[in-house]
Amino acid sequence: MKIKTIALLHPGNMGATIGAAAATSGARVVWVSRERSKATQERARQAGLVDVKNLAAAIRESDVILSVCPPHAALEVARSVAEQKFSGIYVDANAVSRATAERIGEIVTKAGASFVDGGIIGSPVKRAGTTRLYLSGARAPEVAGLFSASMLDARAIGEKPGAASALKMAYAAWSKCTDALVLAVCALAATEGVDKALLEEWAISQPDLERRCIQAAAVAAPKAWRYVGEMREIAATFEAAGLPTGFHNAAAEICERLVPFKDRTDPAPTVAAVVDALSAPPAKDRKASV
Repeated sequence: MKIKTIALLHPGNMGATIGAAAATSGARVVWVSRERSKATQERARQAGLVDVKNLAAAIRESDVILSVCPPHAALEVARSVAEQKFSGIYVDANAVSRATAERIGEIVTKAGASFVDGGIIGSPVKRAGTTRLYLSGARAPEVAGLFSASMLDARAIGEKPGAASALKMAYAAWSKCTDALVLAVCALAATEGVDKALLEEWAISQPDLERRCIQAAAVAAPKAWRYVGEMREIAATFEAAGLPTGFHNAAAEICERLVPFKDRTDPAPTVAAVVDALSAPPAKDRKASV
């Protein structure tokens, strides 16, 4: 199958770079600007994506659809595409559990599409070696081939959809949960009045942890709003495997408390500001105490 047009839904910080990488195959990459923010429109423009104004047009013109969105929206995006009877290749590259990926596959294949499950590990694609797109499904090698000339390392890892999402969940269970954990530890130490002593002990026995805490506040806190759903998906993945879910449900709660820092990068959040946000009672508790 000659892939001429790819639709990207929707070009966030990561998605826009995935779309630009897909364009290296020679395919035309389109997106839908309707009801999208100015920031999204600017990202799409910089990535060289073609605006087709509405979803129906994007689906009608495309051979492949790439869904790259926050995990809580993944099912909704799949349903909106299925309603249009899309019959090409639907790639869900979102941070969802195997069960959610399989549900998405059921939705789009019932409407006539082929399904490829994807999981992105790494940062937005700005140079080679930073980002992998893992793919699973019968047509995963075909999708991986779209990125062969790009800086994105696309890898097909199995013919059965779900493997790519499972890998993403296992990876993020460590990388993103530990960001939440180290910030929660700092908040605990500050609440107990031992934060200075903790930093001194870290300098002796865990010299990398202070740096990690600073980095988590500056880099992870502005993105924590996107991680709430992902932590819930990871917890569901652990539950399906018969493992405790408490780690990641707690991480989801920590991320919820960091929502006020959404996309705040100039200036980046400090550890002190993040500690204050984590130490404050949740909104529902504040309301109850009035």
